[in-house]
Amino acid sequence: MRALLLFLRGANRIVNNKNLGFSYIYFFVLILVAPYVCAQAPETASDATVTYPAEYFAQFNPYSVNDMLQRIPGIALARSGSRSQSRGGGRGLGAGGEQVLINGRRIAGKSNEGDSQLSRIPASEVRYIEIIRGTSGALDVRGGTQVINVVLNDALSSVSFAYEVNMDRALDGTLIPGGKIAATGQYGALNYFLSAEREPRYDFRDGFESAFDRFGDLAETVNRDETTDGWPISLTANFGYEFSPTDTANLNFSWTGNDVEYDTDRVITRYQSDAVASRIFERDTQPSESNGFEVGGDYMHVLDNGSRWKTIAIVNEKENEFERSRFKVDAFSSIETKDLYLFNYEKYQERIIRSSYVFDLSQGQSIEAGVERAQTIVDTSLRLGLLTGVAGGQEFGGLTPVTSSVGTVEEMRLEYFTIHNWSMNDRMTLETTLLVEDSSISQSGTLANSRDFSFFRPKVDYRFDITPSIQFRGVVQKIVNQLSFRDFTAGVDQMDDEQNSFEGNSDIQQMSWWNYEANLEYRLPNDAGVINTQLYYQTVFDIIDNVDVSRNGKILSARGNTGDGRRYGLNLSNSLRLGFLNQPNMLLTAGLSLEEATHYDSILKKDRERRMGPRDGGGSRYAIGFRHDIPRLNNTNWGFNANKRFLNDFMVWDIDKTEHFSPDWSWSAWAETQAWGGLVYRFEARDSGERCRLRTRYAGGTTVTGYVDEVEDSCSINGPIYAIKVRGTF
Repeated sequence: MRALLLFLRGANRIVNNKNLGFSYIYFFVLILVAPYVCAQAPETASDATVTYPAEYFAQFNPYSVNDMLQRIPGIALARSGSRSQSRGGGRGLGAGGEQVLINGRRIAGKSNEGDSQLSRIPASEVRYIEIIRGTSGALDVRGGTQVINVVLNDALSSVSFAYEVNMDRALDGTLIPGGKIAATGQYGALNYFLSAEREPRYDFRDGFESAFDRFGDLAETVNRDETTDGWPISLTANFGYEFSPTDTANLNFSWTGNDVEYDTDRVITRYQSDAVASRIFERDTQPSESNGFEVGGDYMHVLDNGSRWKTIAIVNEKENEFERSRFKVDAFSSIETKDLYLFNYEKYQERIIRSSYVFDLSQGQSIEAGVERAQTIVDTSLRLGLLTGVAGGQEFGGLTPVTSSVGTVEEMRLEYFTIHNWSMNDRMTLETTLLVEDSSISQSGTLANSRDFSFFRPKVDYRFDITPSIQFRGVVQKIVNQLSFRDFTAGVDQMDDEQNSFEGNSDIQQMSWWNYEANLEYRLPNDAGVINTQLYYQTVFDIIDNVDVSRNGKILSARGNTGDGRRYGLNLSNSLRLGFLNQPNMLLTAGLSLEEATHYDSILKKDRERRMGPRDGGGSRYAIGFRHDIPRLNNTNWGFNANKRFLNDFMVWDIDKTEHFSPDWSWSAWAETQAWGGLVYRFEARDSGERCRLRTRYAGGTTVTGYVDEVEDSCSINGPIYAIKVRGTF
């Protein structure tokens, strides 16, 4: 109890120092840590794996595996993994990946992997679900906080179909239909998943912006209407075949395609001495096309002594083409004049093969040794044309060529790994990973360069079952963040209408960090809930952010290595059934994350907080969720989820501008019931998606040497989204 009081005092000092006044932070802290103080002693369990048979979910009549998982307390921990490690990113497969197994096997895919299957598999096909909290040499994935294993029913011949149709309503009244269908079946030794989905992505966003000059006077307002209309389609197929009890193979395929029309109408009003000086009408058309496929396969052979040889191979490709044309519109004649043309193309290809041999070293010890080879190729092209009075070709939209940049980046990567798994006794496991990575990156085109890299990435994962219900986990790990090849070549900043493109950087190198993590999980008796606490500390090297690449008197920035830093934080999560209120089918979840992340900024020449814009992870946040199942009322259930970021600055720094993003609430709610025809009818509502940004532009130099030239205060909403979904199986 003394430790609890000290923690509350420390949290109060943090909040007061940030001038937030969130006194109700105590509410979340108490919800999260109080059970540590007052909960009963946990019941005895046989091991670190928690099993939920199909009968556990029968009263809820679930539609898919996803529906089943949502009834399990603490499932978010298993599905999200370790927050402190999830930023590793990268290419290839690695030992981790999505922590979802189907029948104990890892699906050979990246975009088409285990987690993506969970909404497609009907609940009627499931025999039981395991939440694996320990480590083992028998697992196809390693290093996850927890692993979900979905075990399906055995049948000589069976097939199940699941389908869903839905209708969304956007802010402007547009109705957006969609649907999906999936088939899960087995025929002798062959099992398969087939699915097709057409889920339109329509969005109407209404925005308004006020710009103030260096003296604080209103200089400009912008009324902006943005419409995004896309019709993505996806097809997936997964096949598995058991040649014999010792030989199995899987083949997976996925294809996605999406053509998007993105249109923007702007009314720009400029002021002088508080009076309207001029009004400009602009129209943007931004069509884009994207498609991609992935083919993956794996084969495993079990030897007589129980050791295993397994190989995974994957080939994938993604192609994206984006085109922007901006027109000035005459208010009287409606004549349009094109004054900007921007074309951006990217093709991403990846080929991976990973092979390993797993054998028992002794009683309780196993080793997996193997190698992974990966080739990644990215081709890019950027063309910019402006209206300057000199006509150009159609490849520049008929405008004057200003920028033409092409590039090809190729990486050949070889990874050698050895994983030692040791069950020290009935309560302790130790997993040690030794990994060496060699890669060669070459770039040609507008920028040319070639470099070789070599990394040693060790990891130690220790788990101790203090009791069958309380588990401690400690991790020490070296993480190397794979580079984004888009940072190598010139690209488009779609968030800034006035910045047409950004520079590439051929000298960028990988960001890396040492991660130190301690995790304590407590599963309450009788499946009453899960409480988890995580502390982490990281020393980060070669952080990637915006850097100064100005030349020829022109202020320019690009992504690059800006300096070293550190990151540390605390994550608390709580998932409780309200059985103590005689409501065992009510599930309350709450989460609190506190994080500080700083690094040296090469532009500002000082330490600052890490960038935390709308597309960046991390930062402090709190969340709360509620779910109420009412099986007696036609399997009715309802609930909501809400979260908000707080405490951090949520700033993005660039060479000649800064952007501050307001950390608004995000929420969603639903209600569903089973009714006519035995179908499930679901109603969903989501928040209005308000986005606010304060952008400060500098002139006469950089953010350090220049002066404030303009301040833009912008907000937009797409309105609350309402959706109706009808789901069924047969």
